[in-house]
Amino acid sequence: MTYRRHRVLCFMFVSLLTVFLILSVQIGAQSPAPSEISMATDDRVQSPGWWPTKGTAPRSDFVGTAECAKCHEKQAIAYITTPMAQTSAPAAYSQILQARDPLTALFAPYRYELSRDAATVTYSVTDGSNSRSTNIFWAFGLGHKGQTYVYQRNAAFYESRLSFYKMLQGLDITTGHDITTPDDLESALGRPMDADETRRCFACHTTASTTSNRFDLAHLIPGITCEACHGPGVKHVTAMKSGKIENGRRAILNPSHLSPVASVDFCGACHRTWADVIQAGTTGVINARFQPYRLENSRCWRQGDARLTCAACHNPHQQLVRDAASYDQKCLSCHVASASAKPTRDHPGAACLVSTNNCVTCHMPQVELPSMHAPFTDHRIRIVRSGAPYPN
Repeated sequence: MTYRRHRVLCFMFVSLLTVFLILSVQIGAQSPAPSEISMATDDRVQSPGWWPTKGTAPRSDFVGTAECAKCHEKQAIAYITTPMAQTSAPAAYSQILQARDPLTALFAPYRYELSRDAATVTYSVTDGSNSRSTNIFWAFGLGHKGQTYVYQRNAAFYESRLSFYKMLQGLDITTGHDITTPDDLESALGRPMDADETRRCFACHTTASTTSNRFDLAHLIPGITCEACHGPGVKHVTAMKSGKIENGRRAILNPSHLSPVASVDFCGACHRTWADVIQAGTTGVINARFQPYRLENSRCWRQGDARLTCAACHNPHQQLVRDAASYDQKCLSCHVASASAKPTRDHPGAACLVSTNNCVTCHMPQVELPSMHAPFTDHRIRIVRSGAPYPN
């Protein structure tokens, strides 16, 4: 190789390396900490071991919450009252529908009604001349913000066009549905969901709806139970009862052992990981619903502090704490409390110049989602500037 050619090749290599480093910095400004990258949930469920929404285990491997409670009574009793434990119910057991019978709405030219008897919920729509009706099988959502209904016709699953919204105490167009007037009664009733969407929907609202890679509603467990997150418990229970403690611990997933990125992706299996949102291209205020994505877009996340995960502030076994002041100590575990104090390795965050009280009310503002008639806490931790546009 000639000397001149060698210099040209070296120059090209250095130039490409420089471009790569510049792009890495630019991409890093909008992505998780560089030590590990968020993965899409579809990739996570293909990896070895358990992961929420994974459907490979046979139904016989699930023991049920009552068995878990024999050793973990405190966690089980606290968890059963949480919204996650009540993410779904057979429609006839919906407390919202029981308390509001019938539930009606008028969206001209269509009139809607949800009515019930002891075992059945009927969902109907009429244009004054003709009508369509069907039985609602599932109610998704406890109703803290809303509740949506799923029905089945000719082996296909449908999402109701109307949902209940707590803020309205009534029905309105389901988030994600076309707000224009439907052309016919079938479309006015609801929209069909394809097989993949149906599986994902049930995977995040029920337990063991897909087992042995087969979608099976006949044997699912309503709500997100212990085994939806920790994995099927048969091997764990059998080993623990046999005194094989270490084998038992290895046979169940303990999310507290996950890395920070994996921990946030774990919750993102249903709440959307950073990678999930990027792949979907979801932009605008609607992505405030996707807390893991918003958290991983925070400046402090990109600095790679392992203490900043979903579980750092939220105990998944207990009710969501809604008192803003209760999170102050979480903030001050990373930020210094006094403006005169200098950040340290243990407290790398600078002091807030305004206050050390109710931190989240300023740095994690409430964002109103019009289509959901409810505010969501924006988990992109930042200094919010008055009048600044919503940051994607």
